[in-house]
Amino acid sequence: MRKFQQVDVFTDTPYYGNPVAVVLDAEGLSDEQMQRFAAWTNLSETTFVLPPVSAGADYQVRIFTPSSELPFAGHPTLGTCHAWQAMHGQRETTVQECAAGLVTVRRTAEGLAFAAPPLLRSGPVEPDLLERIATALGVAVDEIVDAQWADNGPGWVAVLLADADAVLALDPGFRDALHIGVAGPHPEGGPARYEVRAFAPLGGGGCVEDPVTGSLNASLAQWLLSSGRTTAPYTARQGTALGRSGQVRIDTDEQDRIWVGGSTVTCVDGTVAI
Repeated sequence: MRKFQQVDVFTDTPYYGNPVAVVLDAEGLSDEQMQRFAAWTNLSETTFVLPPVSAGADYQVRIFTPSSELPFAGHPTLGTCHAWQAMHGQRETTVQECAAGLVTVRRTAEGLAFAAPPLLRSGPVEPDLLERIATALGVAVDEIVDAQWADNGPGWVAVLLADADAVLALDPGFRDALHIGVAGPHPEGGPARYEVRAFAPLGGGGCVEDPVTGSLNASLAQWLLSSGRTTAPYTARQGTALGRSGQVRIDTDEQDRIWVGGSTVTCVDGTVAI
């Protein structure tokens, strides 16, 4: 039996954020066993904690969707750190090793925050791809205020709409291999600076919406801050259309690093047989 937690991320109220399954002592498991268990949990991500390989890392994590492995993902990073600290004690700073490299996680007033990893691809979206994105989202091209590549691992293309209401009104049903993140500003005094939604291709066709997405909010922040569209700190709200109430806190430090954080809460604590 292996120690196991299911952690809700970007919320302090259980079942209102984005869950991740965490196998805390995964040493000895094969790739096939990890992938099979991730498919069985049927969550957007399941993580497996292993002894670190790189100097300076506290632990190594492997991140699996139900169908494949990811080099990095945001809410699994915070959820895994939450579960690991539950076993090893709270720390002000923790270093996670993953396929994308070393990721620093720090404790904040709101919970935990990770340092945004560098973008693997950035820059403007090609005109033909912009047409595909508009079709996928069910909007006209001229309703898209701006769009940029913002890929830090999963393959995100970031889209900015006029306002939060336009984001919440989206009802996509696309059959396109695109990972699309959409943001729109709330008015002054609203529940957050931005409303965010994340759509990814679903095996067999169609798309699935992710409740609250750390990697997307990290890359959105890098784009929005570097382009001068906004300033930090700010809060993004995500999951509203799914009946969730995720809150993602974006901040920067004196080295201009971007930190993506929020609350985490344990929903399931026990053991699993793998």
